[in-house]
Amino acid sequence: MPTIDKKIKNIIFDYGNVIFKIDFERTQKAFESLGINNVESFFSHKQHHTIFNDFETGKINANEFRDGVRKICERPDLTDQQIDRTWNSLLIGVEEGNHDLLLRLKDKYRTFLLSNINEIHLDFINKYLKTEFNLSGNEGFFEKVYYSHLVGKRKPNKEIFEQVLEENNLIKEETLFIDDSPQHLKTAADLGINTYLMTYPDTIQKLFKDL
Repeated sequence: MPTIDKKIKNIIFDYGNVIFKIDFERTQKAFESLGINNVESFFSHKQHHTIFNDFETGKINANEFRDGVRKICERPDLTDQQIDRTWNSLLIGVEEGNHDLLLRLKDKYRTFLLSNINEIHLDFINKYLKTEFNLSGNEGFFEKVYYSHLVGKRKPNKEIFEQVLEENNLIKEETLFIDDSPQHLKTAADLGINTYLMTYPDTIQKLFKDL
């Protein structure tokens, strides 16, 4: 496990499989049960149907997303609850100790959250955080939070990285971006941001164990 360069003053965190555990295979199986064919091209870690991009950038709302799933599945009988349950099956939870680590890191670095997310997932996560940790959201762990569907931009497009850098006056050479998606890291690296690919069994607790 590498050490963090001493020049790093800012850390931008992805959320899924960096802070909050997710499982793509669970959701693929759930979509298959709804009648989705070719689920690997419909929804996976590396590629997915355009409906997900539209949902993650706020171009469509939750109701439009659900109607889109019904149309793709050719299942007009699906209820909102069935679709939400299928979509939220991706979400597992926060590993014990991650929140404490984020608070310690916030004292040492300027920290930010940059997540490709959507209305249904964020609602589920906020309810989870309230139930499990009595938290109103993730805002207390970071200087600023960027959710793709609220800012209208998503990774790996460079515009979302440029916004984070410019709005917070971050020097790219002093900034580290941690994500589990190589395509997201490539854009950040092309802009001159330091990057770290989080892959199982890596965790942020292992990465920062000497803090």
